Amino acid sequence: MDLTTTYLGLHLKNPIVPSAGPFSHTLDSMKRLEDNGAAAIVMYSLFEEQISHEMAELEHYLSYGTESFAESLTYFPMSREYNLGPDEYIELLHKAKQSLQIPVIGSLNGITVGGWISYAKKMQQAGADAIELNVYYIPTDPFLPSEEVENRYFEVLHAVKSSVTIPVAMKLSPFFSSFANFVQRLDNAGVDGIVLFNRFYQPDIDIETLEIMPNLILSTPHARRLPMRWIAILFGRVNAHLAATSGIHTSEDVLKLLMVGADVTMMCSALLKNGPERIREVLNDVERWMMEHEYVSIQQMKGSMSQKSIADPAAFERANYMKALNQYQFLR
Repeated sequence: MDLTTTYLGLHLKNPIVPSAGPFSHTLDSMKRLEDNGAAAIVMYSLFEEQISHEMAELEHYLSYGTESFAESLTYFPMSREYNLGPDEYIELLHKAKQSLQIPVIGSLNGITVGGWISYAKKMQQAGADAIELNVYYIPTDPFLPSEEVENRYFEVLHAVKSSVTIPVAMKLSPFFSSFANFVQRLDNAGVDGIVLFNRFYQPDIDIETLEIMPNLILSTPHARRLPMRWIAILFGRVNAHLAATSGIHTSEDVLKLLMVGADVTMMCSALLKNGPERIREVLNDVERWMMEHEYVSIQQMKGSMSQKSIADPAAFERANYMKALNQYQFLR
């Protein structure tokens, strides 16, 4: 049974890749992911705000009070006075590459073109096999046109691609008025992979304290339907590799996303709920299903249920919406 696949030019032993999340915060947990069958690992995201904060804090401590006395113009703070989080990230990535046999993908999260992008090059120097740009941006300015929003993505992509030679993927949200066109333009701009989709964690309100509260809700298998639809539409239309993320919990989820054209399926919530052992369980179930249905390889099924391969391409568009509504039966 051949479970191998290719993603971002990397030959992977199977299509399951843990996405950016808490399991990549330590080398031990990354080893657990590898031991349980992970084909590659996307490290947790290094945030633009985190890097900018560290730079500003370091600048503050390096310059604070230096004009007080002539002899103190060059003193430095004790290292305990500031936290070099970004550099620790690079060090962890380097250790992961030395210890693991599977590819390690660095993750950068930001939207502006600034100093944080230089960390893409540091990731490559630390041994990263590829970089995932997790573009998390909510345009709240009513005077900001959609074209300018999209241009920011291209600026970030160009800046990172210009600084590294390893493959670069972009993790996107679905909130674009013409998503297929946007992805096509990213493809033309040289993106190596598209990861669908970024889940924005919506805030909540504490009605007792009247405070805005962060609220993390793990995905359910129903969440895979959105990436499934768009990967089915994009398969065969772009050169970039396609990764499915959000709602990947079971072997059925993995198989469906592969059938519509995904090169890899990324897990996070399922691992947080069930531990790294979930990867091995899902892989065993995938192999069992493939044997029962006489599939010999992942490549054999990839794209077989994409929009361009099925008899009724409109099923992934408006017609499916109308059919679903007409079939619904009210409970009495």
